[in-house]
Amino acid sequence: MKLAQRLVAVTLLSALSAFASAEIAVVVHPSNKDAIDAKEVERIFLGKSKSFPGGAQALPINQSEGGAVRGAFDSGLLGKSASQMKAYWSKLVFTGKGTPPQEVPGDAEVKALIGSNPSTIGYIDAGSVDASVKVVHKF
Repeated sequence: MKLAQRLVAVTLLSALSAFASAEIAVVVHPSNKDAIDAKEVERIFLGKSKSFPGGAQALPINQSEGGAVRGAFDSGLLGKSASQMKAYWSKLVFTGKGTPPQEVPGDAEVKALIGSNPSTIGYIDAGSVDASVKVVHKF
């Protein structure tokens, strides 16, 4: 029994260390010239700001709930767990004060949306960055 518990613990620690080491890149369309810091990204993804610093509309794109990249973004940049984010958006939707960002399945879909709309902002695994997006923040 103790051996099984140790194996489970080692497996969980391995998974968590892999999860913690993933670097996330916040990305925008390459034509976006705004300087966007972490605080501004947080404001956009929490629905507190609807525009980039230069005044252009900002449309945030989330990755699907439950994914590693989404989890790293929510906890690493927004400082909230998945359940806290769900509660946050439920309250805003219920009171009519906000709509959560559009969700897409993964990095490729985020890049495709950003490539087709200069107003979008999203996040991807830093290893997926290519010329179709511009990195404005990494963590």
